Amino acid sequence: MVIQKFEDIIAWQKAQDLAIEIFSEFGELKHWGFRDQICNAAVSISNNIAEGFDRSSDADFSRFLYIALGSASETKSMIYRTARLKFISNEKQQRLIDQSDEVSRIIRGLIKSLGKTR
Repeated sequence: MVIQKFEDIIAWQKAQDLAIEIFSEFGELKHWGFRDQICNAAVSISNNIAEGFDRSSDADFSRFLYIALGSASETKSMIYRTARLKFISNEKQQRLIDQSDEVSRIIRGLIKSLGKTR
């Protein structure tokens, strides 16, 4: 099946879900520097998937997928801090980490399908 639009990409859909969860959890956080960083990192995942999809080649798309993967790792790294800073419970933190891991796995699979593995 050939994907016609970025909205059909499962990695994009899951990244959108993760970003919504992050915004729901941290959107009102008083620590604005942390809030902005984690929200921006989470939004960057799906944005890079979308931008890369509409580029002119699989190589370009793959490059943007690696950027999205980096943003997913940045998001996950910040999620690890959230419970330590007492922003969320350990259980909620684990759910967000699991979501982030799922997004990363799907992106890696998409990269592999493009034949651009490291």
